[in-house]
Amino acid sequence: MWSTNDTTAQWLLPLSEEEQRTLLETAKASIRFGMTTGHYLPVDPKSYPSALRQEAASFVTLHRAGRLRGCIGTVLPTRPLIQDVAINAYHAAFDDPRFPPLQSRELDDLDIEISILSPMSPIEFSSEADLLRKIRPGVDGLLLQYGRHQGLLLPAVWKSLPEVEQFWQHLKLKAGLPPNFWSPNLRVFRFTTQTVSQHEMAAV
Repeated sequence: MWSTNDTTAQWLLPLSEEEQRTLLETAKASIRFGMTTGHYLPVDPKSYPSALRQEAASFVTLHRAGRLRGCIGTVLPTRPLIQDVAINAYHAAFDDPRFPPLQSRELDDLDIEISILSPMSPIEFSSEADLLRKIRPGVDGLLLQYGRHQGLLLPAVWKSLPEVEQFWQHLKLKAGLPPNFWSPNLRVFRFTTQTVSQHEMAAV
């Protein structure tokens, strides 16, 4: 099922149900391909509809039995969406450093979710308190940059971290910074997502 956490989002061509299924099938096919070749599935964007050829950044999140099994993505749109999904699905399955590589026995009950990112928008703030007031719970994904440190949380993380302060501290940890760290030189960007979920489509 296609969903967005931003009702004003106009930054991506709408995807039909068939195109959503194509994204999910491509993600799964790329994982299967990787199990036998050690490489992501090569796709030719010209073979796909225009909505899947548009440049977009995506994250592919894998769950198994309701538990996270891998999540890898790109922050900036640098290649066609269909290709980005194929590459990120492979890396989520085999290269997420938090998990061992996916095994073939896990594939059948794997739940795949694809988050397509809007363009990044910088948040201007005068203090940490000012920043926290500007964050929109349940809507904003956040990207934090500080020197060589970088961390990103998708909007879906609000489901498990519903409080702004909690979300913000976890983002700093994700960037390799202490949870109470603060510097006026932090750079923070917001984004929204449009999501294609295997679990939700199966329920339709």
